[in-house]
Amino acid sequence: MASFEFDGLQVIASDMKNAGKKAKRLVPLIVAKTTFDIEADAKIIVAVDTGNLMGSIGSDIDPDGLGSTIGPTADYGRFIEKGTDVMPAQPFMAPAFDRRAPGFVQAIEQMPKL
Repeated sequence: MASFEFDGLQVIASDMKNAGKKAKRLVPLIVAKTTFDIEADAKIIVAVDTGNLMGSIGSDIDPDGLGSTIGPTADYGRFIEKGTDVMPAQPFMAPAFDRRAPGFVQAIEQMPKL
């Protein structure tokens, strides 16, 4: 799967490892929902020619539930996302992330601190 790094969420995931019991039950649910929402949005946003890139977008949730990897398995996905010297970028992962990140942060902030 192509990797697109979003550093802000790594900090939150790190903080969650030290959270209380209730948080440890809720965070994996919030991570899973956000992961699946980003994946779905990316599939809607991505430029479609043959459908291969769209069909290759998937996600894997970390075993601890505190993180995930979302992106295409098609090796050319990063070139579509970032562009090349001869082709402009057609971002699909970053806009999907940007759309869902505020809801993730809001859900984490509203979570009981127990």
